[in-house]
Amino acid sequence: MTNQDSKTKASNPFEEFISFLTSGSALLMLATFAAIIWANISHESYDHFWHSLFTIESEIFDIRLGLQHWVNDGLMAIFFFVVGLEIKREFLAGELSSLKQASLPIFAAIGGMIIPIIFYFSFGFEGGAADGWGIPMATDIAFSLGVLALLGKRVPLALKVFLTALAIVDDLGAVLVIAIFYGGDLNWTYLMIAAGLLIILVIANLRNIQNLKLYTFVGFIIWYFFLMSGVDGPGSGIHCTIAGVLIAFTIPARPKVKVDEFVSRISSGLQRFSNTERSSNYRVLTDEQLYAINDVDYSVNKVQSPLQRLEHQFHGFIGVFVLPVFALSNAGVSLFTHEGGEEVFTSLSLAIAFSLVFGKAIGITLFSWLAVRLGFAVKPKSSSWLSFLGLALLGGIGFTMSIFIASLGFSDAPGLLNQAKIGIFVGSIIAGFAGYFILKVSLKKDEERV
Repeated sequence: MTNQDSKTKASNPFEEFISFLTSGSALLMLATFAAIIWANISHESYDHFWHSLFTIESEIFDIRLGLQHWVNDGLMAIFFFVVGLEIKREFLAGELSSLKQASLPIFAAIGGMIIPIIFYFSFGFEGGAADGWGIPMATDIAFSLGVLALLGKRVPLALKVFLTALAIVDDLGAVLVIAIFYGGDLNWTYLMIAAGLLIILVIANLRNIQNLKLYTFVGFIIWYFFLMSGVDGPGSGIHCTIAGVLIAFTIPARPKVKVDEFVSRISSGLQRFSNTERSSNYRVLTDEQLYAINDVDYSVNKVQSPLQRLEHQFHGFIGVFVLPVFALSNAGVSLFTHEGGEEVFTSLSLAIAFSLVFGKAIGITLFSWLAVRLGFAVKPKSSSWLSFLGLALLGGIGFTMSIFIASLGFSDAPGLLNQAKIGIFVGSIIAGFAGYFILKVSLKKDEERV
């Protein structure tokens, strides 16, 4: 491989995207272990710390939330903002931009959501436990791609793309479920104000206004009104993460400088810089040189749309800060007995684990097969259905998204939440190991067959 080939490969946007998603997996795992150890050494101190109040107040607003709520309603809104950027990019110019490209992962994701939900309901839960049906439908994109990355270059790019697109469609499904089913009674006045502000951002988008300070300022106000949209207090209405996704959809995806113009503008600016008379003082530039540099700088900044620029900038922050902090504040689970002598691994835990492993494996594989069989999609020729089963199992790593949905569904039932977390951990671990070993075998067979 030549140096040029190496540079081209290293700068592949999709490979960079995978790298961003998987780079924080180790921190996420360490934060999870730390939370579990902390919660089992002193569950009281863990709960006391994450439920201690933190207040932001001004003349206009006063927000009083526990630290865990700040993480779930604040930091996770940023996480879902990035998810919204990914979804928008994929539908505009990515793997979901055409029906032919999108059909296989869309069918697979639908199966991966429907079948786990059916499996969960088959356990016949009543009362509060029935609210956990959305937990096993989720896929943790960072962890699933992290496990896939362990198999190295043996994994065809087509399978990485499939799993990524599937997880993004899965995230979209989770967003819709959270918006529709995991909210309380609503304050419609606040929601109407938020809707009006969203319309302002849509108009700014249509006019290709790229001032990110505008989107940030108005976006924060929209987030605030979503936070206060419940009649029972902050965080009790439509969840703030939905605000993050909606704001992301308004971020402009059109660059100010078109790609076709970029090289000529850069060349023109550099030529102007080199042709201008130099200053007698080598420490400073002339006004003409500064104008030329500003033109080059403008072209470099504006050839990339705000959507891509924000997505790229936020991925590192999400991977190394937001998700580890979320895990530290939410993954604390009692592994032995919970308060009041309640059992830890119960039928609820079993239902979640079973639905994550078998529901995802059957749902993703079956719907993918049906999509190909019915002529709606085309399977990569070099990959076997056994490899797709391995990918489907990796889709059963729910973790971050599953814990988040569990925290919404069982917000008033700490015992059920603890049981749900146990089920998520068990199911995600089994799915991860099973998917890894099946892929290890199937990919080797795929190579030998080719």
